[in-house]
Amino acid sequence: MSKRSFPLSEVYRLLEPGPVIMISTARKGRANVMTMTWQTMIDFEPPLVGLIVSNRNHTFDILKATKQCVINIPTAKIAKQAIGCGNTTGRKIDKFEKFRLTRVPASLVAAPLIAECYANLECRVVDARLAEKYNFFVVKVVKAWIDPAEKSPRTLHHHGKGVFTIDGKRIRMASKMP
Repeated sequence: MSKRSFPLSEVYRLLEPGPVIMISTARKGRANVMTMTWQTMIDFEPPLVGLIVSNRNHTFDILKATKQCVINIPTAKIAKQAIGCGNTTGRKIDKFEKFRLTRVPASLVAAPLIAECYANLECRVVDARLAEKYNFFVVKVVKAWIDPAEKSPRTLHHHGKGVFTIDGKRIRMASKMP
């Protein structure tokens, strides 16, 4: 076998669960946005998503207090803005202003949608029992928005240590999964 041992501290780079997302939150009239990649689908209907938000992040406290957020899905068009939001803290700056992101009022939650993202999912926290121990929140998508002009969204995928890929060619194959 020609395989070699791989560091356990880097296993996450092999299993990143999906696209880069931007979580927007709002509390006391102030909106925040955080870029992240540690999310996973939990159920189809109602759509449940698991989010791992470090308790060191400003978003953790807001999400815990308000129990709502918006999952915004950016494309490669705003890669620099998305990465910039992930490399700064909202405790000290207004990331919407700094990165020139447009707030759009959500219909069912207080957190804003990000207009520049091709999809926006309004969410409510339905389970935070694992938040203290594992930083894990389960959110239920209560409203979904998509830009119909975006025919083939080129989402970003993080592979750790500043390495990203952009979705490429799509293929269709027979599957019994919904």
